[in-house]
Amino acid sequence: MKILISADMEGATGVTWPADVLPGTARWERCRTMFTSDVNAAVLGFFDGGADEVLINEAHWDMRNLLLEELDERAQMLTGRHKSLSMVEGVQHGDVDGVAFLGYHAGAGMEGVLAHTYLANQITGVWINGVRASEGLLNSHVVAEYGVPVVLVTGDDLACEDALGYAPGALKVAVKDHVSRYAAVCRTPARTAADIRAAAKDAAALAVRHEPVVGGPFTVEVEFDAEHLSMATTIVPGVRRTGERKVAYDSETMYEGIRTFKAVTTIASAAVEEQYG
Repeated sequence: MKILISADMEGATGVTWPADVLPGTARWERCRTMFTSDVNAAVLGFFDGGADEVLINEAHWDMRNLLLEELDERAQMLTGRHKSLSMVEGVQHGDVDGVAFLGYHAGAGMEGVLAHTYLANQITGVWINGVRASEGLLNSHVVAEYGVPVVLVTGDDLACEDALGYAPGALKVAVKDHVSRYAAVCRTPARTAADIRAAAKDAAALAVRHEPVVGGPFTVEVEFDAEHLSMATTIVPGVRRTGERKVAYDSETMYEGIRTFKAVTTIASAAVEEQYG
């Protein structure tokens, strides 16, 4: 049994503030230890549950945050940027039986600790076929196309609530309770590690491949906080403006959809000016 862990940081234990997740800050240095603790707890739990192999795909910011030297030696870690499937890279090779979304969070425009979708602030909402989407929903459509179930989700309580919509059968572990976008009631690392390890052990039993599910065609809509960002992203083939701050594109599969989404967010990020956005 092979498990893929997609590891994001905003939903990790103790994380509530932008500096907690911005590489190079003192707070990030402190919080990456708790992030690694969450991930390692899942690794231990999956091996407890009978996994033969666990691959961790770093999915936060520059994708170089986890402390490799603190992970269980049986695990392997995929770190670094520019990956075909970004947050769920590795699922496409036909050997993954289940995927875990660790440290996930609510999407742009939703309530949740550090809620966003790919870009920290510039995106105010994403919709898939009219349904407001988080990164979890986007990535769940991708992994479904490879016949891989989402078996575990961790994050704040609202990230777990969001996961009920895209992975109702997955186990969920809330490591903190949302108070505001920048505040939460947090459990201690010792407690969350125990909770995540226990849930991962049970989640291993859910790691059973199924027939690929293609839910398309998909219409993906992206709303920005500034008009010039919607204009800039129309350079991506197939992306059209549907409003002053909104664009849309169509994809037959979410494999195509997530790659186009990555292109859109990359162009939008490059078009942001330092003072005026």
